This record gives sequence, structure tokens and C-alpha cells, in this order.
Amino acid sequence: MMRALFLFGWLFFAFQGVALGDGRPNILFCFSDDWGRNASIYRDPSRPGFNDVIETPTLDEIGSSGVVFNNAFVSAPSCRPCRASVTTGMPFYRCGSEAFLHSQEFGKAEDPYKALPGFSELLVRGGYHVMHWGKTTSKPAKRVDRTHHLPICYFSQAVSEAEDKEARKEEIFSFVRSNFSSFLDDQSDGKPFFYWFGPHNSHRQWTRGSGKDIWGLDPDSLEGKMPAFLPDVHEVREDIADYLGEALAWDHMLNELLLELKARGELENTLIIVSGDHGMPGMPRGKCNLHDFGSMVSLLVSWPGSVEGGRKVDDFVSLMDIAPTVLEAAGVEPPEHMLAKSFMNVLKSGESGIVEPERDHVIIGRERHVGQSQRDREPYASRAIRTVDFLLIRNFKPERLPMGVVYDENASAGDLLQNHYLAYPDMDASPTKVFLMTNRESHSEYYDYAFAARPEFELYDLRNDPDQVNNVASIPEYATRLEELTDRMMQILEETDDPRVIGDGKAFDRIPYVDPDYPAKEWSKRELKF
Repeated sequence: MMRALFLFGWLFFAFQGVALGDGRPNILFCFSDDWGRNASIYRDPSRPGFNDVIETPTLDEIGSSGVVFNNAFVSAPSCRPCRASVTTGMPFYRCGSEAFLHSQEFGKAEDPYKALPGFSELLVRGGYHVMHWGKTTSKPAKRVDRTHHLPICYFSQAVSEAEDKEARKEEIFSFVRSNFSSFLDDQSDGKPFFYWFGPHNSHRQWTRGSGKDIWGLDPDSLEGKMPAFLPDVHEVREDIADYLGEALAWDHMLNELLLELKARGELENTLIIVSGDHGMPGMPRGKCNLHDFGSMVSLLVSWPGSVEGGRKVDDFVSLMDIAPTVLEAAGVEPPEHMLAKSFMNVLKSGESGIVEPERDHVIIGRERHVGQSQRDREPYASRAIRTVDFLLIRNFKPERLPMGVVYDENASAGDLLQNHYLAYPDMDASPTKVFLMTNRESHSEYYDYAFAARPEFELYDLRNDPDQVNNVASIPEYATRLEELTDRMMQILEETDDPRVIGDGKAFDRIPYVDPDYPAKEWSKRELKF
């Protein structure tokens, strides 16, 4: 009987979607790899930062015509679990095999993730014309195109190797628009569309020196703009300038999509959502870390015909909230089990600042990124609660190293640049990583920010320490706050059935999540162009 009612419900929503036809919005979902929070619209006049040296007119246009979310966070700062959470509207720890990057260990075990429909699947059932392009999710719904995106994914490499760099840039940008245009040409029966645009280009690998070579970004223009956990040296500044070049490429790609929407008269009725899966790779406190540099991301939402623009919102939003928001916009009922909460009321409110006071926190976490970051393949388990004034991180296994172990003590700088599995595998290979490892004695403080063991509790007072480098968890005057935040976080984790805290709390430490006998992935021998 329940199965019959469930099927009837989906048929109803599918019929409802077709009946609504052009009255529903198109949806353009732009989700970049490893992008973080790099756009000129996110400049902070009170603090110097990376965004001071770049101009991103397209991202600024999207944000200015809609809503800029100042407190958007991922569920997990690792690509696969983050995308699983975004797609299903569930915390990463409820996503089964997708709760970590490498999921081969699951084998034939029952996988909870398979029972969680992705929102694009539901849009297909609701009558939407759907396509995923590039790196998106393991639930790609109807159409997916990953066959022609390599020049876009490895943008700096493709452009750096060209004789005429400007011509190559324009060729790649035109390719972005032509793919989108072809998809729109395939629309039929007046269906609204959903297009997931997922380039890979903010992810490592990018070509060393490309920020200056392609975009004219002088690395030393970043002097004095570094957060407290990064050494203000040329090597690191160059690494960041190259990364910011990828953000500029991303901005140009989005411009091509907007131009196509404008040319077709579709912009007014298109809900545009722009974000990314976590912070900068290959950096202390970045990707795979629960600090803001790894987990706080951009979120820009524009819907010119329905959402008042020019607003900046301070409500805390987890990216898993995107799923119910998209479904609400499309007139499709979210599944009952979905734990995320739509922020459509925030979008439609016309207000800035705090709109829904109950959105005063997010929960973030991680289990495992690279499978062999620890020798026994078990995770580095952490959870965090972020509020306006505090970040509390609980490291459940403080005896472990957060970025994993060193497999080759004698690896050369060149080897480390080519292969991040040789040492601290959960930090991507990068010039910054090599600098820290080869200058450990002279820059020990920064080395420790990246690689040293961490205590069970990290508490940061953001009013006095926005870069989150001074752990106050052991200071008596913060004892009450530490207890309050810990109790609140653990209660939320228990209420949402986090396997890390329910039962014996060891579900993520054993089969099917972890199989110590599973053969390690062969170390990559690709030449990376840093």
C-alpha cells in the first residue's frame, strides 16, 4: 500500500510539472571545483584579502542582481561528500558510500546513498529538461556530458601551451557557450530546463606562473593580504595568484552562459545559483579542513523576475539547503526524509542582514578524503559547529595527523610536486605544500598549522581571531562557551543520526566504510605542471 502511494505521489508531481509548463523557472546551477570564496563582490573593506586584487564582473553582476550569502558553508570540505550532500539535501554523514572521497570499499554492502534521490532526478520526473555538464555528481539524472570539457577543466595548461593565448582563451569560452546553446536547442514541449555547469578548473592542476602570464596578476600584489596561517612569501603568493587566475577563468565562463540566456530572453525566468564544493586545495586550513578557509564558500543566487536584488544576507546556510530550494522553485515536493531546509523564504523576503534568526549556525564535518591518508585507511574524524562568533571543532581522533602520514621521508621537492600521496596525502600537491615541508625549521609555525596533530577540541573566538589561529578551548574563561557549543553540536548530530556519534560511534571505522585490506590506489605518475 505504501509503495503504491509513493508511486502515485511521483506521478502526481510529474503531471504537475508538465502542467505548469513555462510558468516554472529555468534553473542554471553553476558549481565550481575548489573555488572557495574568491570574487570581488566578497571583498571585505575592513580586512585586506585575496579578493582585493581581482575583478570578477560576472560574479558581481549575478550577486548584485540577486542575493549574496555571506555565511554559506559546505557540509564537508571534500568534493564527493559535499556534492552528495548538495544533491540529496542530506548531511554528508548520511550519504553512505559518498560520505568520503574513495568509496570502493563498499563493494556489495547495502548503500544508504542509493535510496536518496538527487534533486535533478526529481526534476526529470517533474518534467524538466535536464543536463549535467563536466564534474557534477554521481547522480547525474538524465543527460551528462563529460567528454568535451578537458580544455576547460585544465584551463591554465591549455592556454599556457598555446602560441596565441588570447585566441585560445576565447576559443575555450566560446566552447562553454556553444555547449549550453546546444542543450537549450534540444528543449522540447515548452519544458523548463535545469543545467548543471561543473568545470574543474579551480582544482589542482594549474600551471605555475599562469596567474601572471595569462591574467596579469602580480603575485607580490598579494603582499600584506595573507591570512595569519600562511607565510607571506613570494612562493605562496605566486601559488595564490595562479589560483585566482582560475577564478577569473570561471568568471569568464559564467559570462558566456549569461550572454546566451540574455540572447534568448530567458534571463528573467532563470533561477541562477553559483557556488563551489570547498576552499582552496594544497593549502593549510584549506580543502579537507573545517576552518573557514576550507569550508566557507561563495553562494550567489539570482532570479531577476522573482527575487529582489542588491541584497547581502547574513543567515547561515549549508549547501545541502540548495536541494529543497531548487525543488520548491520547481514546484516539486521534496522527499520526506530530506533534512535540509529551503532558503526560498530568505530569497523572496526582500530583506538584507539577518532574515531568519533561527539560521544561526551550520554543522560541518569530515571523515576521510584520500583513502590511504592513514596507513590503516581509517578516517580523521571531525565535526564542527560554526556560529557568528565562534567556531568549535571536535577532532574525534586527536592522536592522528589531520592531513595523514608521511610515506616517503626522503621525497624531493620535485617528487612532492608530482605526487601528493608521498606525504600528508589529504593536502593536494602544491608549491605551498613543498615550501612548508622544505622550510619546516624556519617556518615551523606555518608548518604546524598545516600538518601538526590537533587537540580534541579547537575553539576560536571569531570576534578577536577571524583567521582562527588561536585555540582558546583550554582557557578557563571560555569553558562555559565550549560546553554549550559542544552540547549543542552533539545534540544535533545525534538527532540527525550521525554514525560517528550514534551506537558505538565506530561505524565509519570499519567495513563497509573502511577495509584495511583493500589495495591502495596506485600512486599517480602524471606530470603535473605546477
